[in-house]
Amino acid sequence: MIAPAVLRALRKNKTLRYGVPMLLLVVGGSFGLREFSQIRYDAVTIKIDPELEKKLKVNKITLESEYEKIKDSSFENWKNIRGPRPWEDPQLLQGRNPETLKPKTT
Repeated sequence: MIAPAVLRALRKNKTLRYGVPMLLLVVGGSFGLREFSQIRYDAVTIKIDPELEKKLKVNKITLESEYEKIKDSSFENWKNIRGPRPWEDPQLLQGRNPETLKPKTT
């Protein structure tokens, strides 16, 4: 067995008390980060099903296609409608005058 005096000296040693856990954290973190970054690169090399790949290519939405949809829209005639607050009923609020929703002050 280790003598009590030696144990007391080891407890008071700041290198063993603070340095060794810090060193274990740094070295262990390095190994952990290596494993997690390897998962990222492994996920890139996974092949997907050819049918799913065809579906993804067919449903491709581009900025140009969205622009063509809204190109002829008129943005001059619009009405600003305030969305409901969390405590308000959305069906009650839609289409109502905001002035009628303000609390009455006397």
